[in-house]
Amino acid sequence: MLQKSLKIVEHAKIYWAISILVILLGGIFLIVNGGFAMDIDFAGGMSMTVDFGEKAEGLNLDEVKDLVKEVAGASVGDPVVQRSDNNQVVIQTVTVENDIRDQIQNKILEKYELAPEAMLATDNVSATVGGELQAQAVQATLIASLLMLLYITIRFEFKTGVAAIVALLHDCAIMLSFCAIFRIPLNTTLIAAILTIIGYSINNTIVVFDRVRENYKRAKHGNFNETVNNSVKQTLSRSICTTITTLLPVVMLFALGVSSIRQFTIPLIVGLLAGTYSSVLLAAPVWAGLKKWQDKLKRRKLHKR
Repeated sequence: MLQKSLKIVEHAKIYWAISILVILLGGIFLIVNGGFAMDIDFAGGMSMTVDFGEKAEGLNLDEVKDLVKEVAGASVGDPVVQRSDNNQVVIQTVTVENDIRDQIQNKILEKYELAPEAMLATDNVSATVGGELQAQAVQATLIASLLMLLYITIRFEFKTGVAAIVALLHDCAIMLSFCAIFRIPLNTTLIAAILTIIGYSINNTIVVFDRVRENYKRAKHGNFNETVNNSVKQTLSRSICTTITTLLPVVMLFALGVSSIRQFTIPLIVGLLAGTYSSVLLAAPVWAGLKKWQDKLKRRKLHKR
């Protein structure tokens, strides 16, 4: 009954209005907070690698984080503590003074009864390196989008590629808005989540586009808007089921994972929902709108002749 009542193309303005409101809300929070929260990857800071040896088994990472905050105070911000290879733990903070860094090292060695050799490395990441990472992240996203545009143009047509890229940009904007609203720090993990969602979303979008093309051929090039509505309705169950089965393990990672895993899964959950939303309700209507605009141009040219 729900599928019969859906008018995807006719209600496209409503769906876009919802997305634009979310993006505008993210923009407002971005202005109020003075920009995104930046992780050490982008903003620069201190990175400390500690080998806990056998004590790494059952180690409470939140306890280590609290220890760092206790020693360094408010100046350390919100440290990131995550497991690395084998028994190693990486502690990341904003840039701190050398004496505070030494206090953190000594306190960790004392509390967990570690030898001085357990401190494997203490590096400072400059803001310049962070700027390079940001540029590389943007570059990776743009290259992925352009390659997808090329692929979809070859498989379908240029208008279809443009519609797909618009949907992908929507998904990225929604994820970044969510990060701005809830102060989720930008880092390389978030970029990995964005690129993951781009791949997931384009897969969903191509399924819808493929059905539109098949139905349009069967209808012998009838009403395109009606074809889009029918095609989206036919693929709706598949899109919802795919999203649910994909969300289940991600939600479990969020519920059972450590804080570093949660930083990856939260944007991923938002991106999965946004990707499904754009694939079902936005991408095909954009294609229909571009086709309508192109048909109008053709009619004007014929009328001039």
